[in-house]
Amino acid sequence: MKSVEYKVAKISDYFVYNPSKTAQKMFLYPLVCGLFTYEPGYKLMRSSYDSFLLMYIQNGTMILNCGDKPQTVGKNSFVLLDCYKPHGYSTETGYECLWLHFDGVLARDYYEAIVSQLGNVFSMQDPFAVCRKLSAILKIFLDNKTVRELLLSKYITDILTELLLFNPDKSLGKGYADMAEQVITYINEHSSEDISVERLAEMSGLSPYYFIRVFKKETGYTPHEYLINRRMASARYLLKCTALSIKEICFNTGFSSESVFCNAFKKQHNMTPQAYRESGSLGEKISL
Repeated sequence: MKSVEYKVAKISDYFVYNPSKTAQKMFLYPLVCGLFTYEPGYKLMRSSYDSFLLMYIQNGTMILNCGDKPQTVGKNSFVLLDCYKPHGYSTETGYECLWLHFDGVLARDYYEAIVSQLGNVFSMQDPFAVCRKLSAILKIFLDNKTVRELLLSKYITDILTELLLFNPDKSLGKGYADMAEQVITYINEHSSEDISVERLAEMSGLSPYYFIRVFKKETGYTPHEYLINRRMASARYLLKCTALSIKEICFNTGFSSESVFCNAFKKQHNMTPQAYRESGSLGEKISL
């Protein structure tokens, strides 16, 4: 559809999509997408528009209002907004923008993770992968192709994943997310061994205190919590899938004694290892 908005060039295209109930329950989905040429003097202020908005400024300059003070955003920049909150944007010079309003399962989690790392405005050395998927979503509607909601969800997930993987500060070398992934890999491979925080911190090149803070920020767990959860995951598998004794499982998963293992298991799962082995399910949700 051609835009009829004031101060948006008539050549601008946009498409509105109404997701199915299945998509709303299971997927990420587009709500509105477009390629707009904004003319000088354009201005928009909204108290809310229930969605998240990703914009890529192809040319020109826009002024963004989503915080304490206006922010100028130039060519080749991305903007990611929580449109459930008050926001606005305008331009004095005009600009061209490829944009997508989206929502769905995990949309807020993706938004918060990306913004915590990149902020609401950011640039990428190579924006091609993100722009290609944004354009692909727009092209589906532009060409009147059959809408496959699972494919649309994949495109949006690919876009958000690409943003999560982007490390804006190359001077730091590998980011903390990479460090956490390396530590997790090490823990998974050596979980039955005696692993100290000092050893993990040394691997990461950080002090133990700072390493614990960074690891928890990246994973949601302290290193000790992650290690215990990893050992518990192995114990649950062995309890359900082998005939090993509780004592054998204890030492196979890295616990120092059978009593320590049983106490830790009961504390986390509200039942003993033997009760779990004999049960159909756990009494509480398990996460790792």
